[in-house]
Amino acid sequence: MHIECFEYFYKVATVKSISKVAKSAHISQSALSQQIQKLEDSLGFKLLERSNKGVRLTEMGNIALKYSDNITRTYKTMIEELENAKRKKQILRIEAVFPIANYALPCTLYETKEKFQNHNYDLVSNFSENIKQNVLNNICDMGFIYGKPSDDSFSYFKVGTDKIVLVASMDYKIQDEISTRELMEYPLITLKEETEIEEKLKKNIENLGYNFEGLNTLFDLHSIEAVKASVLKGYGISFLSYLTIKQEIYKKQIKVIDFKDFSLDCDVYLITKKDSHSNELANEFIQYFKKIGQKSFC
Repeated sequence: MHIECFEYFYKVATVKSISKVAKSAHISQSALSQQIQKLEDSLGFKLLERSNKGVRLTEMGNIALKYSDNITRTYKTMIEELENAKRKKQILRIEAVFPIANYALPCTLYETKEKFQNHNYDLVSNFSENIKQNVLNNICDMGFIYGKPSDDSFSYFKVGTDKIVLVASMDYKIQDEISTRELMEYPLITLKEETEIEEKLKKNIENLGYNFEGLNTLFDLHSIEAVKASVLKGYGISFLSYLTIKQEIYKKQIKVIDFKDFSLDCDVYLITKKDSHSNELANEFIQYFKKIGQKSFC
């Protein structure tokens, strides 16, 4: 069974269309259907129900979907590592939550690269739960996540705290300090990538006796730049990592609103897989990072 079968199955299950995946992959629908059939025959279960409206996952298909992406990513990581070993090229694979990956770590990696010229880095942003799974499955060498891991499969240490602040444009009409009750009155712009912050917000709001669905959510956007643009236009307010908007605050384009009922700040931890094979690059990075710490963030 070829690894492509899993890859095609994952894409079809996600898009819910054989024709769309076939078109994007530049293969015929019949060839793609044969790849799916090959996977079903190999596993011994029907994974997809086909109809004129597209495809839907069977019960067994839902189980296969949980593992197919990891299977293909692990395989690709293995191939990359083999190729890198052949070329004597060493790469440290790092995954981090969105604000850390995009706004904090680039400066750290630059400073560490200056110290260790042989280091090469592959940095990807992801959600904490995905990062933990990828560390355990050896898809990445280390991760920067929100919250202390409860699984004893990890070695970890606290890096610092990502301060989450409520922000608005400088000329937006809002008090300098607001409560949860007052928050419900303002249009809220949320970032899809920050699901962990949203979950924390929901829990705190409901603990205070308010309905999370009662928030006046104006947009749920996929891009931090789109959120910042909407805030700057005065469309509404938003909870964002301070790392992502500190330049706009410094330029006095965005202001911080004191939120008095609870804090959404997130502790950041660096995690690695416990008892994994010794990785010289990872060890050098971690030991040096312990020296330079959060002060090396951009």
